[in-house]
Amino acid sequence: MTQNTIAFQGVPGAYSNLACRAAYPAMQTLPCASFEDMFAAVHEGRARLAMVPIENSVAGRVADIHHLLPESGLHIIAEHFQRVNHQLLGLKGTTLAEIKTAASHIQALSQCRNNLRALGIRPVVHADTAGAAAEVAQKGDRSMAAIASTLAAETYGLDILKGDMEDAEHNTTRFVVMAKEPIDPDPAKGPIVTSFVFRVRSVPAALYKALGGFATNGVNITKLESYILDGHFSSAQFYADIDGHPDQRGVRLALEELSFFSREVRILGVYPASPFRQGQG
Repeated sequence: MTQNTIAFQGVPGAYSNLACRAAYPAMQTLPCASFEDMFAAVHEGRARLAMVPIENSVAGRVADIHHLLPESGLHIIAEHFQRVNHQLLGLKGTTLAEIKTAASHIQALSQCRNNLRALGIRPVVHADTAGAAAEVAQKGDRSMAAIASTLAAETYGLDILKGDMEDAEHNTTRFVVMAKEPIDPDPAKGPIVTSFVFRVRSVPAALYKALGGFATNGVNITKLESYILDGHFSSAQFYADIDGHPDQRGVRLALEELSFFSREVRILGVYPASPFRQGQG
């Protein structure tokens, strides 16, 4: 049973739940209260996979996740891009004019900022989208709404008062799928993504030199983000995604050069690129 289970952070009806259904429709889903609980479910054998949100095309990076990924002890084996359509949900029979507040995860609220302002609805931060929908259903206050998915509306018996609340049509969340064991995909069968973290030495131009090997070896960096590791703001770790497999000559040489100028390079996963990427060129 656990071999056919995928864990996600949130409650039933969350967008991560939706992503699990879209990417692995034959698998059972396991809701987890926190990212740490989700990783633990895989380590303890209660789930085979974990669906982890990384970033959103409108709201940016998912808070804390880049700190948690390297410490998770899991490996990225796939990626999934989920189109996010936010719905304004209220109690059955409620009208849009009755709504005064809308609760949701801070990422969802930021993705609907302009539409909420135009409707004169005050945003209220909640731990997660589906949890906000559950609370609206539980409290029975006709002035309260939630920003959540159609799945959340079905799960908690709410009406969709207004659909497509997101401000941007391209609103998409990128997820990575993590497992206990890494995979080694064949580059001959299609494009590959390699994800890793690294820390550069505290010397002038260290980042410039560390990344120079990717330019000279023709390796495309598709994502690069930094985040502070300590309270002194003196040590930064970088998260990167690149096109290619570490066994390919250009990637191998670029990673060797990176290692020379870095204190630590840790590969988080080597996995097939999502078909979604080919459609964005």
